[in-house]
Amino acid sequence: MTSATEPIQMVDLKTQYERLRPDIDRRIQSVLDSTAFIKGPEVNRFEEALGAALDAHVVAVANGTDALQIALMALGVGPGDEVITPSFTFVATAEAASLLGAVPVFADIDPRTFTMDPASLETLITGRTRAIVPVHLFGQSADMDAIMDIANRHAIPVVEDTAQAIGSTWKDQAAGTRGAFGTLSFFPSKNLGCYGDGGAVMSRSAELAERARLIANHGSRKKYHNEVVGINSRLDTLQAAILQAKLPHLDDFTRRRREAADHYDAHFADIPGITTPHRSAHSHHVFHQYTLRIHRHRDRIHDALSEAGIPSAVYYPVPLHELPIYASSPDAHVRVPLPETGRAAREVLSLPMHTELTEEQQQRIAHVILSA
Repeated sequence: MTSATEPIQMVDLKTQYERLRPDIDRRIQSVLDSTAFIKGPEVNRFEEALGAALDAHVVAVANGTDALQIALMALGVGPGDEVITPSFTFVATAEAASLLGAVPVFADIDPRTFTMDPASLETLITGRTRAIVPVHLFGQSADMDAIMDIANRHAIPVVEDTAQAIGSTWKDQAAGTRGAFGTLSFFPSKNLGCYGDGGAVMSRSAELAERARLIANHGSRKKYHNEVVGINSRLDTLQAAILQAKLPHLDDFTRRRREAADHYDAHFADIPGITTPHRSAHSHHVFHQYTLRIHRHRDRIHDALSEAGIPSAVYYPVPLHELPIYASSPDAHVRVPLPETGRAAREVLSLPMHTELTEEQQQRIAHVILSA
């Protein structure tokens, strides 16, 4: 167990690795011995194992941003099309649409879950809307019943950005498997992370999954026989081997994160000026982040933690519609007020959250916050 006096990490990858080292090292050595570093058998094995866990077809790719772009390409999104996404998320969600010449149109968020507000979404649909991209932020699913109802009524496909929510569910169905596509990131800090970049596209449609696989491989099923314009995006064999070692532990990772969230909740319950994360009755929260709302003096508490040697983070301080790349043409991207997005950016503060977090560490974190 980590000593209460040791530095607290925002994400403790080293201690987790030490716990899983024998199996990870064995699998890495097996790849080194085989020298099958690209498209080795471990990639297919990982795709099959993850697909079985999620009840979906899985295509492993190079990273989560590529996964989003490939999914949109597979749906035919291109120049002049509109893609509706929240403004309160990481830039990759909108960037993938922009890379294809499409226009990201920003929806507001539900103030409790920080995920896409279905009422805001519906006001943004036009004849140019080609895709809807909800983000399952911080480890909790967006309201997929409402979003899919809107999407189906308007015949618009949905791509679920599930980068932060592997293992989450909406009414017992895996997050990322309700829409046409779901996308995953295996960035090292994610709930299921590799030791480099990695991602995946998933779909319950075998036809759509095959289309994504084609695009991810230069638009080719057979070498030198390119059928469509694609990209080069593949998960390397070493990363697949690491993910294979970690995948059987995903449920345990989730349990540890949820237990840590319970301890945080107990510390901050009924504290004026602090709101703990909402847990939707229909979604299994996997706590990629533990994000408080600090209604006053958020930055002062952030500074107090830093002075005590405790990391914390603001995800995300600048909404996407206020970034230079989108603020320069606001009429194209912002068509409705986004008050909850702005409020969240001013109030959120994410605390250390990982599988190795101890109660003693959480007590130290809570003490600093409550003192501040």
